[in-house]
Amino acid sequence: MQMATEHSNVLLAPERLVTETRLDFRRAALEHVERAALDSAPRIYVDLSPTRDIDASGLGVLVLLQKRARERMIATRLLHAGTSVKQMLLLTKLDYLFELED
Repeated sequence: MQMATEHSNVLLAPERLVTETRLDFRRAALEHVERAALDSAPRIYVDLSPTRDIDASGLGVLVLLQKRARERMIATRLLHAGTSVKQMLLLTKLDYLFELED
């Protein structure tokens, strides 16, 4: 589920970040935070470029990821968030939790 890009510590999100995919993504996300903490990384990245669909459970995983990272003093940056993801973050007023990068 990881992908190399111009940033280190990048986790690739699934095409559909919904109830059916949340458990696998949650496990990968929490492992991602732990690896970043072991590496003393200042920030982690979640590449949302493939994500076309997100629901409340998918958003919940992103919030959990951000919370766990913050507890370890690691910032969370969302890369290439599409319209549906940005709209969900704005509607739920959770956009302030994340750094966004196109």
